[in-house]
Order: sequence, then structure tokens, then C-alpha cells
Amino acid sequence: MDAYDTDSEARRGADEPRAPEPPAAPAPPLPPHLRTGVAALSLPYQIGAALALAIVAVTVCVHLGMTFLHVAPANAVTKQHGRAIEDWVYPEFEQNWKLFAPNPLQQNIAVQVRAQVLAADGTVRTSGWYDLSAEDGRVIDGNLLPSHTQQNELRRAWDFFTATHGTDNRPVGLRGALSETYLRRIVVMRLDRDDAAGPDGSVERVQVRSVSTNVRPPGWSQEQVSDKPAYRELPWWAVTPADRVGGAR
Repeated sequence: MDAYDTDSEARRGADEPRAPEPPAAPAPPLPPHLRTGVAALSLPYQIGAALALAIVAVTVCVHLGMTFLHVAPANAVTKQHGRAIEDWVYPEFEQNWKLFAPNPLQQNIAVQVRAQVLAADGTVRTSGWYDLSAEDGRVIDGNLLPSHTQQNELRRAWDFFTATHGTDNRPVGLRGALSETYLRRIVVMRLDRDDAAGPDGSVERVQVRSVSTNVRPPGWSQEQVSDKPAYRELPWWAVTPADRVGGAR
């Protein structure tokens, strides 16, 4: 074969496609003595261990949920499934403490006030009811950083009064007079802010009441609650000079 034939063979070899390379061999599995945990078990035992872990996880979640419902205040779920919760908890997992103290309210309570106003011409008129809780709600709604006063002053004053007075609105204990003075001064300042007396008028007496409405249960609950508001009216209080200036001395 001459040089021309040799060069032709070389060109044909370069033009032909190369044969594909063989795939790489998979890595050999780890020997059993190098495996750890569940991987060290054989396949049947791995399946059994996974099922056991799943059962334990589900049991723990159910137990935590039952315990939470047992110690939580009465609600729609505990009222509907109370027997099942008690069967799970008693007697082995009995709890003698409560998660929330006191129980959260299941009512909306609005504090309202009206005034007897002495006008400049000497006449006396009674104003309508001012919903002070609704006023606070409008200020708080949409406010990312509402003040502590806007959120709690009126609510805590009413809670203070009801905790130190009986259902007949008579004080119980030594703090009854203090709670009455505190609530009266707050409502007088709020009436002044709303200009309830009008030009040249003055607020002579105030009356406070609460309007309580039950929170509606969820749609899936069979619980029935009254949707009628309950009113608690306090007696008329005379406004003192100290109340008009917010109690400053």
C-alpha cells in the first residue's frame, strides 16, 4: 500500500463516529457493618421500623391534642367531644391545672355612657348613649401600633369595677369606692373629649352601662347561644370637680 492509500484510510477513520463509551459501573453498596440506624436493618425490618415510628408520632400528636383540649377552657370542641376526651385522659393522664386563668371571655362587652348636661340657659337635658368601646375599636382598627390606653384603659376599668361590686352594683371590699371613682373619671374625660356638654354646658351626672353579646359558635358546632344583648346599668353618679380635671390635685 502506498502513501496515498494510507492517508485515505486515516481520513476515513477520523470521519467515522466513535463507539460510545461503556456506562460507569454503579458504586457498590456499603457493607452491612458500615451502615447505621435504620439503614443497617434488612428491608422487612426497615418497613417495620418505619411503621412503628409513624404509629408513635401519631399517638404523640393525638395525646398532645387531647391534653390541650382537656386543660383548655370549655369550647365548642370540648362540648361536642367531651366524653371522648375524658375517656382518653382519665385516669392515667389526669391534670389538676388549667391552661388559661382566668378563662377567656366568650362575650363581646361594650361600655357605654350617657350624661345629664346643664346648658348655659339653665335647662337640663339627657344625652344619648355614647359607645366608648366602639370609639376605641375604631381607633385601634387598622392601627399597627395602638397605644396601651386605647386597648386597655376602658376595658380594665370596667373589669376593676365588676370585680369589686356585686350584681346589685354595691361595692364589695375596700376597693369598691376606688374602682367607682376610676371608672367615673375615665368616662367624664371621654365625654369631654366628645364635647357631650356642648358650648358653655357642663356634665352634671353620668350613667354607665355594659352591653354583653355572646360570641356566635362556629358553623359546624351544634351549640346554641342567645343572640340577645344583656344590659347592666349602673346608677347615676354625680360628677365632682376632681372628675372634671381628671383627678389632678
